[in-house]
Amino acid sequence: MNRNDLRRVDMNLLVLFEALMIERNLTRVGEKLFITQSTVSAALARLRELFDDPLLIRNGRAMEPTPRAMQIFAELGPAMDVISAAISRAREFDPASSCNVFRLGLSDDAEFGLFPALLQALREEAPDISVVVRRANFLLMPGLLASGEISVGVSYTTDLPATAKRRKLRDIGVRVLRADDRPGPLTLDEYCARPHVMVSFSGDMSGNIDLDLARIGRSRKVVLAVPQFGSLRALLRNTELIATVPDYAACALVEDSCLRADPAPFEITEAELSMVWSGAQDNDPAERWLRERIMQFMASQP
Repeated sequence: MNRNDLRRVDMNLLVLFEALMIERNLTRVGEKLFITQSTVSAALARLRELFDDPLLIRNGRAMEPTPRAMQIFAELGPAMDVISAAISRAREFDPASSCNVFRLGLSDDAEFGLFPALLQALREEAPDISVVVRRANFLLMPGLLASGEISVGVSYTTDLPATAKRRKLRDIGVRVLRADDRPGPLTLDEYCARPHVMVSFSGDMSGNIDLDLARIGRSRKVVLAVPQFGSLRALLRNTELIATVPDYAACALVEDSCLRADPAPFEITEAELSMVWSGAQDNDPAERWLRERIMQFMASQP
């Protein structure tokens, strides 16, 4: 196909093809793009004619992509990013007058410990914007980015979509929270003997800290797992419970509370807190502004 032949290609079809490959469900694609299921079906028929391939074949309730569809999808993503970037560069962004809606994915520790300062700065600079925060973690982040439900996320991350970008914000240091008033930091023996509260989005009762303890031949007893950091103040008050949390979450938790934060009595492997975003938004002026503010208020400062 030469460039003159591109005149018969509807750009909306390519956007819909991307959505079909991500959702693999006609109804969800219609809901996502605010069109009817019959419109999606008609567009799929046009795509099949355009590419001379079935593209998606029904398998029970799901639709499975053909090998040709997978090849097209892999080639189309970067091309769509380039087109989106070219269009985005033609726009300007003025925070003071913007009414943009920004959609962020934040892990609970980032939302609790770092987001308040960022939000205050965003509101001061861009008073008419709106911010939608989705709860995210390393399991949810890839899907939220791939589906377009968020444009940028902050979390510990592992696998990401091929078109996503990543930038390290900080190493995640830890502190041990306790509510007792006994002097001095906890010893390793005290740390292992005390009952622990663990913040776990997925309900796990062990994590990387337990691996670090195992390396030195020690263990701890987790007696409670909760999904959010905000409840720790009340849970630890007047108890022997302790919790090992990211240092920035600890700073927020000890403020105006009975809690104190000690360094851990053993070496803990630090994870990385990263900012990730959709490659399609890489050059969007508004999204670039948001990412700059995230770097300013959520990254560790030199």
